[in-house]
Amino acid sequence: MNSDIVWHSHAVSRQDREALNGHGGAVVWLTGLSGSGKSTVAGALELALHRRGVKTYLLDGDNVRHGLCRDLGFSESDRQENIRRVGEVAGLMVDAGLVAIAAFISPYRQDRAEIAQRLPAGRFIEAFVDTPLEVCERRDPKGLYQKARRGEIPAFTGIDLPYEPPLTPDVHLDGQRPVEELVGQLISALEARGVLSPP
Repeated sequence: MNSDIVWHSHAVSRQDREALNGHGGAVVWLTGLSGSGKSTVAGALELALHRRGVKTYLLDGDNVRHGLCRDLGFSESDRQENIRRVGEVAGLMVDAGLVAIAAFISPYRQDRAEIAQRLPAGRFIEAFVDTPLEVCERRDPKGLYQKARRGEIPAFTGIDLPYEPPLTPDVHLDGQRPVEELVGQLISALEARGVLSPP
């Protein structure tokens, strides 16, 4: 990195912003195969937190590729850069005292670990949406698995490329359980970390 580029501390700290918001900042990072239910759970979690008065922002895989990551393709290096950028944005949101919810396949353990390491201790919650491949293929909301099986989408995670599930996720979500139950698990994790106060 250029030695002329220096990180500047500001007069208003993360703790100041959290005090104003009435809750802590954190990242809930939902990882799992395509079709596992990540986006559904993420949306339901954001709505539940919003109704509780928590300041949130949902980072969704498709949405960030419309702007922040629109210059990236789907090579392995581009996918890793996509996740790195999202991790950096999520970190800024934590500094703003928000609860950032990220829903990304993010197939590599190392990429997820690097994001966690850049955040304050206890402010990264890795949530594994554990749904069997055959269930994801049955759901296939975008028809991606069918295209991958026909060879129309090369290097598709879960088919041609590996997915590395978390070995010790902070929250293990059974993607076949009711969404409300999974949201409850995530809120309990936020309370356990002290990000949210129990109601």
